[in-house]
This record gives sequence, C-alpha cells and structure tokens, in this order.
Amino acid sequence: MTTFVAQETGSEENPYLLGVHAPVRDEVTADDLEVIGEIPSDLNGVYLRNGPNRRYGAPGRYHWFDGDGMVHAMSFENGRARYRNRYVRTKALSMEEAAGGPLWSGVMESPRGNPVGTARGLPFKDSANTDLVHHDGRVLATWYLCGQPMSLDPLSLETIGAETFLGTLRGDVMAHPKSDESTGELMWFDYGNPRTASASLRSGVDRPEVRRGARDPLMRYGVVGASGRIEHEVPIDLPGPRLPHDMAITENFSILMDLPLVQDRAAAAQGRYKLHFDREMPSRFAVIPRRGTDVRWFTAEPCYIYHVVNAYESASPDGHRTIVLDVCRVTRPEPQPTRPGPLGKLLGYLRLDARLHRYVFDLDTGTTTETRLDDANTEFPSIDARMIGKPARYAYNVHIADTETVLFDGLLRYDRVTGQRQDHRFGPGRYGSEAPFAPRDGSRGEDDGYLVSFVTDERDGRSEVEILDASDLTAGPVARVRLPQRVPVGFHATWVRSDQLRR
Repeated sequence: MTTFVAQETGSEENPYLLGVHAPVRDEVTADDLEVIGEIPSDLNGVYLRNGPNRRYGAPGRYHWFDGDGMVHAMSFENGRARYRNRYVRTKALSMEEAAGGPLWSGVMESPRGNPVGTARGLPFKDSANTDLVHHDGRVLATWYLCGQPMSLDPLSLETIGAETFLGTLRGDVMAHPKSDESTGELMWFDYGNPRTASASLRSGVDRPEVRRGARDPLMRYGVVGASGRIEHEVPIDLPGPRLPHDMAITENFSILMDLPLVQDRAAAAQGRYKLHFDREMPSRFAVIPRRGTDVRWFTAEPCYIYHVVNAYESASPDGHRTIVLDVCRVTRPEPQPTRPGPLGKLLGYLRLDARLHRYVFDLDTGTTTETRLDDANTEFPSIDARMIGKPARYAYNVHIADTETVLFDGLLRYDRVTGQRQDHRFGPGRYGSEAPFAPRDGSRGEDDGYLVSFVTDERDGRSEVEILDASDLTAGPVARVRLPQRVPVGFHATWVRSDQLRR
C-alpha cells in the first residue's frame, strides 16, 4: 500500500487527515479479539460502516468527502465477533491504482482536466464512500453526489461490481435510496440524467413519461422492483439544478426535496464548486405515488436537509389524510469559516448543526405544518429497517460534538409516542459512528435488540466496538470488542440480519 501523506492548506495541516480522521493503510481480517463484557448470543448478523479513506493524496485542498470508500465491518455469530475492512473497488480507484497515483482533484478544486467519473459524464471522482443500503441479498455502497452504486458481499466485503439492476440503470443513483423490505422494492432518484433518453428506453423498460420533454429532466425518480429491474421511472420538473441528498417513502408515496441550497452560478462559470443558500426561495417537498406520475408540491420555510429519519401516512385530529416526515434540519445552511484563510472556509463548509424537525403534509388541504422536536445537535438518524415508511416509534441518532471537525460524541434514542429522549455518551475524547438498530434473534419490537457502533479514542488511537441494549442506552455498553487497528471517523452504517445473510 502507498503511504498516505498529509496535505497542507497554506501552512496549516488539514485536521481531516489527522488523528481520528486520518486514513488507515491496511485491509485486515481479525477474529481473535479481546472482549470486555460478553457479546450477546442473540446478536447475529453484521454491522457495516462506510467512509472516506483516500488511497492517494491529490494536489490541492483535501475535502473530507474526497476519500475513497472503505467499509469496516464487524460480524457476530453465537457470541463471537470478526472484524474486517476493505476498499470499495470502484472504477476510479482501479484507474488510480493502475496509474500509481491520483487522477482526480478534490471537490474544492477545479475539475478541469479530470477524467470523466460519473455516468452523467461529469469530471468528478465517484468514490462510493457515503452510504450502505442492504437490498436483495447485497449491500450497495453509494456516493453523495449521485454515482454508480457498487454491489458488495456483506460478509467478505468483496466488491461484486457496479450495480446496473440487470442492465436497466442508465444514469446514477443518489446517496440514500430507500429499500422496502416488505415489497422488495428500492426507491431512488438521480439529479442528473441519462446521456440520452433513447439509451434508457433501449433498456427494455417501458418509460413513456421520459419521452415527454425535448430536454433531459433535472431530476429522475425511479423504482427497482422485486424483479431486480427498474420498473418505473419518472422525470421530476424543477426550476433549476438542485443538490438534494435524501428522500423518504411511506407505504404508498415517495417524498422528494427541492431545497434552496444551490450551486453558485458565477463560481460554476469559472469551473469552481461553491454553494449558495437562497433565503428567498422556499423549501419544496414533492409527494408522488410510489409508482405514479402526478406530483403534488408542498412548501415550507427555507432550509437544508441532509438526512431523513422516517415518513409515514397518518390522519390529523380532524380526519384529514396526512404524511408525517421527520428529518434532521440544518440550522445554518450557509457555511461560515471556522478560522481565517482557505482552510477555515473548508472546515466551515463541513460543520454540522442540525435539529430534529417534523413536517406534516395535509393531503386534503395542501398545507404544511412544521415543528422543531428537540434542541440537541443531532444527525445521522436510523430506525428499525423493518419499519421504513411505517409509523416507527423509535429513532436512533448520533449527537454532534462541539468540535471544529465533524465528530459524534454520543447516541440519542427518540421515542415518538412519549416524546422522551435517552442519551449515551462515549466518554471524553471518544467518538463513535452511526448506530443502526440490530434486532436480537426473535425480536418483537423496535427496541428489542442492540445498537452497535465503532468508537475511537483520540488519546491513544485505539478503536473498539460498543454494543448497547437499545431499550436502555443509559445503562452503557453490554460489551466492548477491541479492534486490531484504528477505525477512522466515517459516514453511514447499516445492519444486516443473519436471516438476510442466508438468502
């Protein structure tokens, strides 16, 4: 492996290349691990977490999102644990390995001169470093700017290859597609478009709606069916280019976002990537039947949203049909520098400051009601995956530390029914990962199981896995598993149950 050399911005070292953020070099497998406490025998499955881990240092400013995707996994079976980590073998990584060095600049630099890196023909490096979504027996590694999902084996972490959904995908997929376990469907959008409409129509899927306009759509919404093929695809009309990150589903609808954080046109004309928050533009939410074509738009206060907690269909006290959407709503969409100079601007761009927020869309009146639910700085939410699109009771979020770089210093459990919150802190100098719900064998409820999180101590660089009882986070870990190498702070995680591994 090539040694990673920390880059500097001016005379300052980038903190996203240091300490708990620094990339690791080795891909390892280890099963003779020290355990503090006892791993529950009814915890069976695999916890996987994705994140940026740059293989080669590129010239210019390093942005945390630039790193190549690396998945760290801890599998559990009958009270034993095994750790492994592997790079996501994207086309871009393979090209750079063949060249023996970087081929793309980072997102903070001009993309001029970069190779084409996305299905849309854009000169950005698709690193598949963002989320992990279990679907149809595989795990899909995705990229935050819309990329080609990479299919992984959830146990070996081998990269199977780029997922095309049996040859029907003719574009990219956003970071957070939604998998409905009860129907076998996968809902997604792309805020780019296929290179030509005719190419998508040649895929064998009848998409008459794609033929409507002479120009390509600024957003496409689609459904992968239980067949494994894209069975439905619709263009979504937008007034201009947007950068949505997430979406939501209910049992009958999908919810897409048109938010006022947009690309700065003057910067784009100069080949630079810069965001602008337009405070005069409302937030808009598209509600569309899962396999429908008619979009209803609901408006709300200007904001930006990275991540959805969940959505579900309900009824208001006066009997109106409603959709409830819970999100982590960003409180400061316009980045503010954390210190003077270029590095301060970069660090300000990455700061996370979000609050739990609820939208209620009244399907009978077309009105929107919105409410802040908590004052804690919280993000990276997850729920019991069996309850996506249904009225889930519990949400499990990370708590954002008050630090210059993005760090997760604890976990929060929200109870939708009682409104109560439970807190768990990892301890001084200890920072964790997104912690999806892991049902125990024979689980009967959304808190009848565990939360699993990678935790790294910045004081000694050691990492471990914490296992917590999801019904009582305040009790602290039921077990801790020491790891053979440090796990850098990363992005999103998923849990794959043992019964899903046997498929």
